[in-house]
Amino acid sequence: MSSGGSVTHWINMLKGGDADGVQKLWEGYFSRLVGLARKKLREAPRRAADEEDVALSAFDSFCDGVARQRFPRLADRDDLWRILVTITARKSLQLVRHEQRQKRGGGAVLDEAALHAGQGAAGQGACGEESGLEQIIGSEPTPEFAAQVAEEYQRLLSRLTDDDLRKVAVWKMEAYSNKEIAAKLGCVPRTVERKLGLIRTLWSQKS
Repeated sequence: MSSGGSVTHWINMLKGGDADGVQKLWEGYFSRLVGLARKKLREAPRRAADEEDVALSAFDSFCDGVARQRFPRLADRDDLWRILVTITARKSLQLVRHEQRQKRGGGAVLDEAALHAGQGAAGQGACGEESGLEQIIGSEPTPEFAAQVAEEYQRLLSRLTDDDLRKVAVWKMEAYSNKEIAAKLGCVPRTVERKLGLIRTLWSQKS
């Protein structure tokens, strides 16, 4: 983990809408959030990757909260960790409660999309839930939207400082599946899903 000064700098970058700040915080904290979610979900019946979904949803909600100025006491790494722990714990509890309901009544396992659903009222909506990436990969975009995408294509890609993220974004816009992208990168599909989550977050930040 980087020094406190660096974390504070990244927080200030995030507050200013700088995509680099988002990426630095993601790289520094995502694995810790996965570990925290794993502990919270230890007794819950779940899929192997549920802790990653919780961590991704928590990080997205954190970014959305910062963008909406919902964390006035966010100033340093201690504040950051308290907020991330709180959001991750809530997401984990949300998943456990869902699993308990599903166990009683049957049904599908809660996924990342379900973790994001219905959070607006609680002020925990996900970053980029209706972002450019979501629209770009839609089945049949309108001609007007296609023209808008063409105009903003390079601008959006320029916000991705990581080569792999740019590749994933381009391949996704070319209609490759997550499995196909994973094969190109030499990784597993879950890694591609996490990268797509980061892309959504980066693209939802202010220009």
